[in-house]
Amino acid sequence: MGDMDPHIFAVAEEAYKQMARDERNQSIIVSGESGAGKTVSAKYAMRYFATVSCSSSEANVEEKVLASSPIMEALGNAKTTRNDNSSRFGKYIEIGFDKKLSITGANMRTYLLEKSRVVFQAYGERNYHIFYQLCASSHLPEFKDFKLGCADDFNYTNQGQSPAIDGVDDAQEMCNTRKAFSLLGISDSDQMAIYQILAAILHLSNVEVKEQSADKSSIMPDNAHLMVFCDLMGVPREEMAHWLCHRTLKTTTETFVKPVPKMSAINGRDALAKHIYARLFSRIVASINTALKSTMKQRSFIGVLDIYGFETFDLNSFEQFCINYANEKLQQQFNLHVFKLEQEEYMKEEIPWTLIDFYDNQPCINLIEAKLGVLDLLDEECRMPKGSDDTWTQKLYNTLLKQNAHFDKPRLSNTAFIIHHFADKVEYQCGGFLEKNKDTVNAEQINVMKKSKFDLLVKLFEDDETTASSSNKRSGVGGRTGQSQKDTKKTVGLQFRQSLHLLMDTLNATTPHYVRCIKPNDHKAAFSLDPVRAVQQLRACGILETVRISAAGFPSRWTYQEFFSRYRVLMKQKDVLRDRKQTCRNLLEKLIQDQDQYQFGKNKIFFRAGQVAYLEKLRSDKLRMACVRIQKTIRCWLARKKYLRMRESAVTIQRYVRGHQARCYAKFLRRTRAAIVIQRMVRMWVARRRYQRQRSAAITIQCHFRTYMARKQYYKMMYEQKAVVLQKWARGWLAREHFRRTLAAVVLLQSCVRRIRAKKDLKKLKVEARSVEHFKKLNVGMENKIMQLQHKINEQHRENRELSEKLNSVEKTQALEKERQRKEIENLHKSDQEAKSKAEKLPSLLEQLTFLQHELEKTRKEKDDLEEKSKVYTEQTQQVVEELNMKNSLLTREKDELNKHILEQAQQLSEIKTNAEIAKQTEKDLAEERSRYQSLLSEHLHLEERHRDLREEMDLNINPDKSNQNRKDSIYSTSSEFSQSCGSTEGDDSSIPTEDETQLTVDLPVLLKLQRRVTELEQDKQSLWQQLDKKEEVQQEKAKELEKQRTAGRAELDLETLKRQELESENKKLKQDLNELRKSLTNEDNEAAPPPPGSLPYNTLLEQLSSSNEELEMRKEEVLLLRSHMVRQEALKHKDSALGEGINLDLDISSFQEADRSTDIHTLNEDGELWLAYEGLKETNRLLELQMQEQNRVHGEKNRKLLQEVNKMKAEKEQQQHLLAQSLLLPEEARIEACLKLEITRLTTENLDLLENQEKQEKIIRKLKKQLKLHMKRVEDFEGAQQNNPSVMDTRVRTVHITRKEREYQGMLEYKEGEEGRLLKNVVTDLKPRGVAVSFIPGLPAYIIFMCLRYADNRNNDQRVSNLLNSTISSIKGVIKRRADDFEVVSFWLANTCRLMHCIKQYSGDEVIMKQNTAKQNEHCLANFELSEYQQVFGDLAIQIYRQLIKCTEELLQPLIVASMLEHDTIHSVLGSKPTGLRKKSSGSSDEGAVTMDVLLQRLGLFHNTMSQHGMDAELIKQVVRQQFYIICAVTLNNLLLRKDMCSWSKGLQIRYSIWQLEEWLAERELVDCGAKETLEPLVQAAQLLQIKKKDEKDAKDICEMCTALTTAQIVKVLTLYTPVIEFEERVPTSFIAIIRNLLRDRVESPTLMMDAKKIFSISLPYTPSSVALETIQIPASLNLGFLKRI
Repeated sequence: MGDMDPHIFAVAEEAYKQMARDERNQSIIVSGESGAGKTVSAKYAMRYFATVSCSSSEANVEEKVLASSPIMEALGNAKTTRNDNSSRFGKYIEIGFDKKLSITGANMRTYLLEKSRVVFQAYGERNYHIFYQLCASSHLPEFKDFKLGCADDFNYTNQGQSPAIDGVDDAQEMCNTRKAFSLLGISDSDQMAIYQILAAILHLSNVEVKEQSADKSSIMPDNAHLMVFCDLMGVPREEMAHWLCHRTLKTTTETFVKPVPKMSAINGRDALAKHIYARLFSRIVASINTALKSTMKQRSFIGVLDIYGFETFDLNSFEQFCINYANEKLQQQFNLHVFKLEQEEYMKEEIPWTLIDFYDNQPCINLIEAKLGVLDLLDEECRMPKGSDDTWTQKLYNTLLKQNAHFDKPRLSNTAFIIHHFADKVEYQCGGFLEKNKDTVNAEQINVMKKSKFDLLVKLFEDDETTASSSNKRSGVGGRTGQSQKDTKKTVGLQFRQSLHLLMDTLNATTPHYVRCIKPNDHKAAFSLDPVRAVQQLRACGILETVRISAAGFPSRWTYQEFFSRYRVLMKQKDVLRDRKQTCRNLLEKLIQDQDQYQFGKNKIFFRAGQVAYLEKLRSDKLRMACVRIQKTIRCWLARKKYLRMRESAVTIQRYVRGHQARCYAKFLRRTRAAIVIQRMVRMWVARRRYQRQRSAAITIQCHFRTYMARKQYYKMMYEQKAVVLQKWARGWLAREHFRRTLAAVVLLQSCVRRIRAKKDLKKLKVEARSVEHFKKLNVGMENKIMQLQHKINEQHRENRELSEKLNSVEKTQALEKERQRKEIENLHKSDQEAKSKAEKLPSLLEQLTFLQHELEKTRKEKDDLEEKSKVYTEQTQQVVEELNMKNSLLTREKDELNKHILEQAQQLSEIKTNAEIAKQTEKDLAEERSRYQSLLSEHLHLEERHRDLREEMDLNINPDKSNQNRKDSIYSTSSEFSQSCGSTEGDDSSIPTEDETQLTVDLPVLLKLQRRVTELEQDKQSLWQQLDKKEEVQQEKAKELEKQRTAGRAELDLETLKRQELESENKKLKQDLNELRKSLTNEDNEAAPPPPGSLPYNTLLEQLSSSNEELEMRKEEVLLLRSHMVRQEALKHKDSALGEGINLDLDISSFQEADRSTDIHTLNEDGELWLAYEGLKETNRLLELQMQEQNRVHGEKNRKLLQEVNKMKAEKEQQQHLLAQSLLLPEEARIEACLKLEITRLTTENLDLLENQEKQEKIIRKLKKQLKLHMKRVEDFEGAQQNNPSVMDTRVRTVHITRKEREYQGMLEYKEGEEGRLLKNVVTDLKPRGVAVSFIPGLPAYIIFMCLRYADNRNNDQRVSNLLNSTISSIKGVIKRRADDFEVVSFWLANTCRLMHCIKQYSGDEVIMKQNTAKQNEHCLANFELSEYQQVFGDLAIQIYRQLIKCTEELLQPLIVASMLEHDTIHSVLGSKPTGLRKKSSGSSDEGAVTMDVLLQRLGLFHNTMSQHGMDAELIKQVVRQQFYIICAVTLNNLLLRKDMCSWSKGLQIRYSIWQLEEWLAERELVDCGAKETLEPLVQAAQLLQIKKKDEKDAKDICEMCTALTTAQIVKVLTLYTPVIEFEERVPTSFIAIIRNLLRDRVESPTLMMDAKKIFSISLPYTPSSVALETIQIPASLNLGFLKRI
């Protein structure tokens, strides 16, 4: 763009590039005369920046920057004689950029708004655009309150008499202005406030001032425009009218209010309008800056200066002076940058250069801003008290006229002066200079404005007040405290000069770019150029000199280091020298042949125009070629690597294919030879078998013929005698059979009807349970509970009163007891005195005295103990009373809590319902997502299988004979296995002995039930066998431990009894010796006199007595301890039984001694043996009572059972009597048939009971046999242990020692590298599931593979891990593909795949999973690899196997479903009657080969047992069962909808009976909660639809409410196909079907008629951790895995 003709976008692009390249701030200075196009050029420059750089923030800052232009043009531009859109202010916009060169924000500065245009316009000019836009939009409803009209109606807009601009629609411009306001974030309320102030200014212009006298004026308060102005501004009308015509004069002591003449009042009004507009303009600029401000960091900026151009009118005033002064400063900056600095730098760098002369306008600038210049004299005159424009003009003439050549005086005027500017000389009129420079406003008017109720107006003048206060502070600091605010206020000229200096500093700090706008003509004519006028502007702007210096100069320059860093890529390594200057010289001489295009300076290299662009092109070409070379090399390397990899793969594939072909050929030869041998043997076997059949057939024919002849002869002989007897019994038997069938049919019908009623009642109860009434009933129960609690509280109060009464009675008894003890103590004192008197007489009685003293001390101690007991008892009673009070308070709290709970239940109901709905929705969404994923997975797997099949077909094309032979073998094997499984089930069914064939034909349903029951029980035996063994082993271990404890306890009891007997014998001896000693001491009648006290024999006797007493006390304590221990041991014997529940084992001797007993101490012996005996008797009595209670309980249970049997017999008797009474009313044949049916039902029930008892006895026998074997084994172990080591303790120690020496395994299997194929061949490919499932633990192959995987992980070999897992996946897929029709194989590998996936997750090391493991399992976690991806792969493989399992199940169940659910009439054979329409299809007795419901249930049971034996997860089994039941439902319902002969009332009964059998099957296997029952709901509703009444509209509504799982098409189809087969049935009328259609027309459902029998529910694989410890798993020898080694 820089090579094209001059354009504003080229300048903007150059500034943008230099900012990006040099990282320096840039400026674009747009200058020119008024009307030359400066504003438009600045606008296009900003538009360029907004286009090339996007905003880095969320909001579009570039749009906001562009949106500021319409606002500033509306508020700051106006029509002049030279320009229809002239900028009457200057602005400088800084556009900020970040590191990515994106716009971050902007900032705007304005200069010298032309406020005088608000109140005055010359002829042919207009006021600011916003006023005309506002008047043009006055018809809008939001502007109605402003009371505006045409622009000609207001004084401020009609002075120029040119209210319109050609080609400009002010109303449309108003819309653009409002949109710009909104884009900048200014709210509608703030916009309306701005428009309100502008409207008020217009109304202020029409306020009329009337002259009362020469120096007095007034405004009428009822002036309409004044009223509107005051209303819009929110100021009082009277004050505003007063201060517009008055002003204040302040003296040192007083303040005077003085009226002003009319002209002064008008000038004051205009000054107020100008001040308000200026403040509003500043406020809007501040708002725009706030909107454009950004919080992001600014790296650099580009400034765009759009300032007023040079102006010269017929009447030039203060505004034109300031505008031309600003243009002089800009011209000086241009000269400084283009001429002075450029040439100075050339001289500094010593480049040969010829100086160019240019016009320097510094003298003109000095004339204006220097000391004693025009502005300085103007400010000085403004500070004078009586300064005027005339005096200021005279000062100018006197000071500047002869001293400055740029200043001149007009010839015919003394109130003007001329300044020779760079563009032209301008004559300025001095009138109004001082007033405009002062910019004064009446302070009282400002005060009135500050009292406004209008918020925006108050904010405008608050800003004014803050600026005034800040200027006061600055003046106070300067020491001029005596001056007033008027003196300290800055003049307009001073402010403008300072802002210009600040602008120059900003421009000098940036790299400037100049845009010179040339005005083509002065007539505002399009496409018209005045050459003289254009050349004049070019000369005045210095463009000619600029062209000369640009042609001869060097616009681009680099330092040597910068040039080297930038263009280093253009050099070779040998060209780089240590001297950077010389290196740069060599490079430039090599690249640029013309040496005149550049110059070398001291520090920089200078380039002429276009040379830097040429170097940049060379640099970009060099970089591009380097990129191409790098890409070429890398692509070559990648292509060669790919080729080598493909070549290696091709060689490997060829090697394996050739080896495979050779093996296949050898195998084909072996099979051909084997086929010949097999053919020979088969032909021989066929011929031999044919001969044997012919021989046996001949023998059989002879036998039957001979028996026929003998039987014929026998019948002929017995015919005459036995025919009558046989006829009699046969007819009787037939009559009884007919009666039994009829009775069974009636009972079955009654049961069906009762079941239907019961279901209806159950539904009603469920609805009531969900209703509010149910919760009311519950609340009634809660109220009853509250009443019961209240009753308990009352009882507690009553018990408290009784306890308090007992406490009083106890205190009374204790007082009596104390009185009695006091009397006894007195008696003891008396006896003590008597003893003392006897001691004086008889010194031999000293021992008795000491004994009595000892007894006295004991009684005193007992007294103290009793007193303490009484205190303790009183405290305990008080505690009991307090506890009861606390319980009472707790009960009251519970009552309140129950009331709260009742209220909370009602609130929780709604929450539970909403949560349930949310949960259902989430489950539904989850199921849909899961089904989508699994369908995609199935499609992917199907494509993989298709790919493999195509590969196999390619292989088969090579050797077709081999594939045919393999396919035949696989088909033969699968069919033979399937036939074996079917044969085994049939064998089980046929194993039941049948004695009477006639009974089978008569009672076939009962017999089928018995057969099904027997087969299911036999299947349950196998599934429960392992569980019983485990439980018995656990019980046996517990029994061992208990037996050891009992033997040890018995041995200790025996030792303790022996010790007790020895101590008791010694105690008796000591008692005898003590009695003998006492007798010898106290016997006065003894012949030998007692020894005197103090003698040697007396002392020896006393010592012996004391020692014997001490020994006696010790023996007493030991006996007591032994007795208490024995009581505990006896209690421990009965602790585990029901008799030991009430025994208290905490026997304390102190409690025996301290209990309440009689105070007669002499009634008890000395050592307290009687008390201990009494306590022992109490314990034995307690034991006997417990035994008696147990016996009573046993007798009660027996009596209860006998009563139940008696009641049962009574009920049977009553039932038989009732049936007998009914049968007597029937005819003879029906009576006989009913009796036969009753007898058959009785016999079947007895048979079932006997079978159950037999099974129980067999279980008991098996259990006893196991226990007997276990006990015999224990006896043998015990005898062997006694022979080896007689001590039991040594055996224990030795066994513990042996277990400690056992080797600990780490749960890993070591295998060599490359043995994966051998391992998987034995574990996966050649493994037979049936042998593994029966003999070993479930999931053994999965555990073996995972243990090998742990070994590979432990070795940290990722190759072995990936090989093992990939080989496992491919092997399992191969087995599933080969044996896809074998349910057992597919189920086995589904269980093992899930177990392997769960093992990978269980031992992954996840913290959440490790919390569920044992410590040993956590030690076995994988240490080096994270296999979550393989876990997902195994999950996908499990889903694939699951789908194959469902397909296999569907193929096996498909031929059984219709025959068992629809075609087989079990219910009709039970009823004994058949519908007339079906008699031809059903025979009197069911064929042996017919498919019945029992066959279907047996097949389902076989599936379930197979999955259970393989260790499949319970949740996965439930999902399989649910899918099986869905298949049954879909196939049955589809056939029902397609066959007219199946839609009848009896067939509905048959279907419901079959569904009941399926539900019973689910209940027996505890699968009710698997969701299978819900899948049968469409079939259940179809059966109900066949049986329900179908006549009136009420029936139709019932059908619509009932059949929610059926579609409208299905309901209509069933009703249309309904065919009556019994007399009381009728066809469904078409009117009834039409009612059904009308009722169901609003139902949203699928239009399809058939159910999708191929639908497969989405599968979920819940995580189930394994409890099997890896270190305990042993590898069976039958798997041929000897090459694996346990570590």
